[in-house]
Amino acid sequence: MTQSILDPQTTPSSETPRGLNRRSLLGVAAGAAALAAFGITEAAAQKAAAKNIVLVHGAWADGSCWTDVIPLLQAEGFNVTSVQNPLTSLADDVATTRRALALQDGPTVLVGHSYAGMVITEAGIDPKVTALVYLAARAPDAGEDFNALAAKYPTAPVRAGILKADGYLWLSEDAFVKHFAGDVDRKRARVLYATQQPVSETLFAGKTTVAAWRSKPSFYVVSAKDETTSPELERFLADRMKATTIELPSSHVSMISHPKEITALIVKASKV
Repeated sequence: MTQSILDPQTTPSSETPRGLNRRSLLGVAAGAAALAAFGITEAAAQKAAAKNIVLVHGAWADGSCWTDVIPLLQAEGFNVTSVQNPLTSLADDVATTRRALALQDGPTVLVGHSYAGMVITEAGIDPKVTALVYLAARAPDAGEDFNALAAKYPTAPVRAGILKADGYLWLSEDAFVKHFAGDVDRKRARVLYATQQPVSETLFAGKTTVAAWRSKPSFYVVSAKDETTSPELERFLADRMKATTIELPSSHVSMISHPKEITALIVKASKV
C-alpha cells in the first residue's frame, strides 16, 4: 500500500507489569541470552528494533549524498554509517557494505539508493539487518537479469547523458543537473556533479545470488518525478516485495530534496 505521507509516530506505553511468575522470569532470561548471542543488549532491544543505520550510495554518487539525512538521524539518537562504495563491481560493493555491517553493535537498518538496491538486496541477509529501505532503487530477485527487467519500462532521459572512457561511465553535467538531480537547487546540483564517482562499465551487469527483501521487512520510496529510473519500474518493485511504500514528488535523489520524509521512513523502519 502506497502512502503520500507517513503515519504519525507513536510512543510505546511505559507501563510495566507489577510482577512476573517463575516461568516469565525464565522466559526473560532466555530472551536476554538470545539477544546477547546476536550482540544485542537487553536495554537496546527494549528501546527500538534498531539503533544503527547503514546508508549505501548508488551510481553517480558517493557517501556524501546522505549529508542532509545523516544529521537528522543522529538527532534521533541513531548511530549512522555512510558506506563508500568503490563502484567497481557488485561483489566489491557488497564486500564494502558487509565490512560496514560487521562494525555495527546490534540491530541495523540497511538503506540503499538507486543501484545500491542491488547491494542491500545481497548484503541484507546479514543477521544484524532488521529492515531494508530502498530509495528509487533496484531490487532484483535472486539471479534475475535486472537490465532485462528494466528494459520493459520507459527509457529514462538521463541515459542520453552517459559518457564512457577507459572502462568507466559517468554522467555529463547537463544530464546530472537536469535529470539526475532535477529538483535540487542548480548550484547544489553542480556541487554534487563535481563529486560524482565514475562506475565500472560492467557494474550494472552484476546479478545478486539472494534476495534479502524476501525475508526482511522492506520499505520503498518511489520518486514520482524520476528521470533516472522509471517510476513505473519503482512501483512494480515496491509492489513485488510487498514493501511499505511512500511516493514523493521527487527527482532521483529524494534523500537530498526530501531529507525529512526519508528520515521519517527510516525511523519507521527501525521499529519493526
